[in-house]
Amino acid sequence: MSSLPTKYTVGDYLAERLAQIGIRHHFVVPGDYNLVLLDKLQANPNLTEVGCANELNCSLAAEGYARANGVSACVVTFSVGALSAFNGTGSAYAENLPLILISGSPNTNDASQFHLLHHTLGTTDYSYQLEMAKKITCCAVAVARAHEAPRLIDRAIRHALLARKPCYIEIPTNLSGAECVRPGPISAVTDPVTSDKTALEAAANCASEYLSGKLKPVILVGPKLRRAGDGAEQALIKLAEAMGCAVAVQPAAKGMFPEDHKQFVGIFWGTVSTDAADSIVHWADALLCVGTVFTDYSTVGWTAMPDIPLMAAEMDHVTFPGAHFSRVRLGEFLSHLATTVKFNNSTMIEYNRLKPDPVLVRTATPSDELTRKEISRQIQALLDSKTTLFVETGDSWFNGVQLKLPPGALFEIEMAWGHIGWSIPAAFGYALRHPDRKIIVMVGDGSFQVTAQEVSQMVRFNLPITIVLINNRGYTIEVEIHDGSYNKIKNWNYALLVQAFNGEDGNAKGLTAKTAGELQDAIKAAEENTKGPTLIECSIDQDDCSRELITWGHFVAAANARPPRLPGV
Repeated sequence: MSSLPTKYTVGDYLAERLAQIGIRHHFVVPGDYNLVLLDKLQANPNLTEVGCANELNCSLAAEGYARANGVSACVVTFSVGALSAFNGTGSAYAENLPLILISGSPNTNDASQFHLLHHTLGTTDYSYQLEMAKKITCCAVAVARAHEAPRLIDRAIRHALLARKPCYIEIPTNLSGAECVRPGPISAVTDPVTSDKTALEAAANCASEYLSGKLKPVILVGPKLRRAGDGAEQALIKLAEAMGCAVAVQPAAKGMFPEDHKQFVGIFWGTVSTDAADSIVHWADALLCVGTVFTDYSTVGWTAMPDIPLMAAEMDHVTFPGAHFSRVRLGEFLSHLATTVKFNNSTMIEYNRLKPDPVLVRTATPSDELTRKEISRQIQALLDSKTTLFVETGDSWFNGVQLKLPPGALFEIEMAWGHIGWSIPAAFGYALRHPDRKIIVMVGDGSFQVTAQEVSQMVRFNLPITIVLINNRGYTIEVEIHDGSYNKIKNWNYALLVQAFNGEDGNAKGLTAKTAGELQDAIKAAEENTKGPTLIECSIDQDDCSRELITWGHFVAAANARPPRLPGV
């Protein structure tokens, strides 16, 4: 406690709370309304400030950090900063990540004096940012008096941790250094809400009885499984083994059930499923959905919605035909259910009859022109237990989903929000928390152009991230949904750009590959570069995209093009 300040301020209070909940890096873009607050955060010995190129990248870096750490913080200035950071905050909301968005705001005296201020909309009402934040967070607070700060800060952070959603904290520039009390025990903020024992037991018993009356049960896993925490992933394995049934996962949940497990049957993604997962899911007469998310993207334009009644186990409740149980935590429910279900491996028996033979992938010769399939083949060889693979919106989704994850490998995708450019800053934020992991990013040229600046932060922090940039000169995913001249972009010299980020002291490498042999050499150079990022620009034909992307794009386009329904129809 000797390192804590003698005079305790609002900024000190916030800094201490961030450190107490396990945040070690906070992502910032300075602005005059948050500068005193940044000083206070810097003064905390347990926090490391990470400056970002802009607020969009800052919020997406914090989103990636939350994936690795469980919670993150993004600090920006009023309006010009926060409105840009709302984008990454929206991603955190859609992806169920507790990102704490903190914004400096005008001096508390200005509103009552009816001042017109910079970084505002040119009105004397400054409440608009708080009102906007309420729409994309689970809790939004604005500190108006220093003595209210502890209560409001604690309330926002606790809501974020419990809901697994972002929160928003607004602190006026003249209150960051204002005196307030010291924080009490952090357990008041972090103490989890456990299941209601009666509801938990009733839910498990009811679920067990429901499943016992079914002949062909299947478990479908969704991305909320990992977000739930509390050992939910381990509990799922125990439940699956107790049931003996087939287990499929949604694309955004890839890696959340071991792909080497004998009950794993692939990625369920409608007509673009892997390993015939769609066949066994549609054959089932009972589907236990664990943390699933059904969107137009995950259902291929609503064509892959299961047509049987669903039993849904969510992060904090369980629902299935004829019953709903509140305050039932996912991990506890899965663990309890594992002790009551009966073994029924009928879906595994059937799946073993219909599962496809392994696909034989041709190895290109070194002089062969580079193709999408050869890029995937070489990336597959890179994956090991220490790898985290980021796949960007676009054909990287489909190429990445097809890869086989070895035990321990992790997979990150942003499917609900689907912001192109997400992967570069998100991988940067993730790598700061997990510098021991091998980070590989699969990204298209169009997506890379949105957030390319954050590669400079990878250089700054000497992070050996490998960026495999597939250059097909355009927004290929948009082409397959709806083509037009707007999907063509200006080509860059991507390898040279990365070299420019080095300045005078960087260690980034920018490499190009047009043949299979050149990619092999570039990958070797990337593995040897342990002091900075390596970007490998892979040039492929513009029409070289996956069959899955084309199929998916056609169905999503059809869903987008549905005519308006007439009233009463």
